[in-house]
Amino acid sequence: MENYEYAPPQKKVFLVENDSNVVVNFLKKFGQDIQVQVLGSPDEALELLNTSYAPDAVIISKYLGGLKFLEQIRDNAWTKTLPVIITSTDLNQGLIKEVVAKKGDDVFTSKFDKGDLLVRLDYFVRRRHYVAMQQTKSNALDVKIPWWKRTFDILSTGTAILLLSPLLILVAILIKLDSKGPIVYKSKRVGAGYKIFDLYKFRTMRTDADQLIKNMGDLNMYSKEKPSENTSDGLCEACRIKGVKCEQSMYLDGKSICEKQYLQEKNSKVAFMKFQNDPRITRLGKFLRNTSIDELPQLFNIFTGDISLVGNRPLPLYEAEKLTTDDYIYRFAGPGGLTGLWQVTKRGKGKTDMTEEERIQLDIEYAKNFSFKMDLMIILKTFPALLQSENV
Repeated sequence: MENYEYAPPQKKVFLVENDSNVVVNFLKKFGQDIQVQVLGSPDEALELLNTSYAPDAVIISKYLGGLKFLEQIRDNAWTKTLPVIITSTDLNQGLIKEVVAKKGDDVFTSKFDKGDLLVRLDYFVRRRHYVAMQQTKSNALDVKIPWWKRTFDILSTGTAILLLSPLLILVAILIKLDSKGPIVYKSKRVGAGYKIFDLYKFRTMRTDADQLIKNMGDLNMYSKEKPSENTSDGLCEACRIKGVKCEQSMYLDGKSICEKQYLQEKNSKVAFMKFQNDPRITRLGKFLRNTSIDELPQLFNIFTGDISLVGNRPLPLYEAEKLTTDDYIYRFAGPGGLTGLWQVTKRGKGKTDMTEEERIQLDIEYAKNFSFKMDLMIILKTFPALLQSENV
């Protein structure tokens, strides 16, 4: 059969059909809204799919071997997600079940007098865009550690653990004598590719440190402006002005609260938390932190592959969950590390010289551009930064 081609802009479909009446009716009905390329056989469609860009959908008659064509499409990795619509002179439950079983996307009558084809095509386009965006994010977080980086990590940390074993044992004894609690503190962290793992550190805080953090927001060095204080009536400003009960209430932790006020307070929280003169730190913990000895157990994290020697610091869960937007997710696309770019460029200079946004951007810069030369530079600059000028 001779090929017909109607080419207005917008969406594109392959119509596989050899009935002239069906073709003419289809072009009259949809030709102004979509680009239609008419093909006379499934083989012709398969050949064109292998040599050109895929359309937004393939519409094929059951009577031309549409179901067999559908199987061939789904067996091909290149076209397995391509939307396929089967047409028939009449619809019945048996045909619908068969199309669904073969992973077809929809079934229409040859006259397209039931259902809305344009709506379905819009859905296929949106679905493809969503899948593409998810795949892009997935690829961005599929972090591959170069062989040179992993080899250097194993050799360096293996040697360091052997040489520092007397110091590690001594510190463990001192921690046990200084305060009650475990020697090593384990915390859930989010590293490269958003992988969650246990990060090891010598314990430098009281054992109830995690509970105390809820009441220490005003000491956070990265704090934004404080949100307006809650009032006893639990109303947001808009409802209070109107003099009415809460118009947007929600139930949380056993209490009825204003959703607007809750979202305002949630958005006012910063991602990173760091405290000056932290009252939770033990006497020995202060020394361990200022000399960075508390981080030595992370040598075992590096040796086992949880993190690298150089990379972006793995974050606690409550910090990482705030950095999942398109603008910030790329900071997790680089290797996690014991030391990194932001530590050697800003650390120890105080709040006014290190904002939350600057730290995130330094992490993103490393994730995009890390190399052996950059890692070596960071390692050489790390030693002067170990003795910090601020008590954090």
